[in-house]
Amino acid sequence: MKRGVIYDVLYGFVPITEWEERIINSPFFQRLRWIKQLSFANYIFPGAEHNRFGHTIGVMHSMDQMLRALGLAVPDHELFDAKATSPQAMLHKSLRISALMHDIGTFPFSHTVEYAYMRHGNDERRLPKRAKKLSNNHEHLGAFIIKNTRYEGGVTRILEDYGFDVAMISKIIKGESPYVIANQLMHSDLDADRMDYLLRDSYYTGIKYGQFDRDYILANLTTFDIGRGQVGFGVRENAMRAVEDFLIARFNWYSQVVKNQQSSKFDVISTQIAEKFLDEDLIHQFHDLLSMIEERDERFFWWNDIYFLNRCQEVRHLGLLDDRHTNELIEMLLYRKAPKTVHHPEFEHRILESSGSEKEREKRIKRIRAIVDDFEHVIEEHGTGEEWILADIPSKDISFTMSKDKLNKKERKGPLYLELEPVKIVTKRGGPKLLIEVDNSIVKRLSGYINFVPNVYANEAAIKLFKAKKLL
Repeated sequence: MKRGVIYDVLYGFVPITEWEERIINSPFFQRLRWIKQLSFANYIFPGAEHNRFGHTIGVMHSMDQMLRALGLAVPDHELFDAKATSPQAMLHKSLRISALMHDIGTFPFSHTVEYAYMRHGNDERRLPKRAKKLSNNHEHLGAFIIKNTRYEGGVTRILEDYGFDVAMISKIIKGESPYVIANQLMHSDLDADRMDYLLRDSYYTGIKYGQFDRDYILANLTTFDIGRGQVGFGVRENAMRAVEDFLIARFNWYSQVVKNQQSSKFDVISTQIAEKFLDEDLIHQFHDLLSMIEERDERFFWWNDIYFLNRCQEVRHLGLLDDRHTNELIEMLLYRKAPKTVHHPEFEHRILESSGSEKEREKRIKRIRAIVDDFEHVIEEHGTGEEWILADIPSKDISFTMSKDKLNKKERKGPLYLELEPVKIVTKRGGPKLLIEVDNSIVKRLSGYINFVPNVYANEAAIKLFKAKKLL
């Protein structure tokens, strides 16, 4: 049995199997070295230079530790043996592989450029007649890589060489596998992904918000029977406070770091630039990426943070875009020249009640858009062509967890504890119960609130104009 090892800053020595090492050494996985985990957060937190490569290895290790804590792991002599193909061994191996590759389709600068592709959609100008039309997100791109690289060095070839079901791996990553517990471990409030990135991002930014008692949570993971030969997983009742601390840490982390008003300026700018590049066909379209993957075109391996920054530099230096607004945004992004935050009572961040948040949220968004429209009208009527304004209205809000009201509104089959997302508490009597149903849970109360974080930015010329017109 061949066994490799990788040293991780959080976990120390992480053992890896022969097939995991082959995947890690493939060009598809090595590309993740050149994609930052937190996009442009390093403009505010200089230590945030860590990448998706280290995170995905950490998620694989977290998955392995969760499986061992739940009693679902096989002994090492089976895990590292390529010939061990029992159902238990293959489930353990498949979940590690799924965790390792869950971000293999990550876009340059992670979600910022991905949002631009999602908003742009499939470009019909050069779309081949037989091109596959997938949703432009990293999950679908990753699934495409896993299922369509059946050539030397391709992920599909490696997986099939070791007897893995590539369709099953893809389903686990998307949370659509027939194994309920596999979907929970990949997609829930307490999954392997979150167990890694909160601590990892906290370590590299130096901000303490993301810290929690990981060891105590792992020690108290347990399974419960859900019928039809399947099990779900939850946390023992005595570790409820540790899980609540985890959920509160995540809420504060997103509020203070991911949606930090200063660093998120550059994330919004990069999304705006990428969308303009797509509109003008200045960067790879989504269908181009799919073709590159199928044909083993090396340009896909260069599609990373460096690629996007180089395109920004080329477009600006060579004058490829006759658009004053976008060129100013490019300069801001390249040289860390932050736009101004537009301060207005309606743009303030607010904690809203989630039970009535949809109506309240819609009202607030409507008012924000009306005010932004007024600003844009003033720019159009009285501006010199230099002014611009950029609104970042969140499509998703920061929450501790989904409230019971929202869960009840979802279409579902079976009891609430079969829902993937919510944390389950396994009581001393052995039965599962949602954390938000436990009477002495603080999260039960906190689940009733969300953090609504809109931001509106403008350049200096626009701010001067707004002040002159007494809009600010």
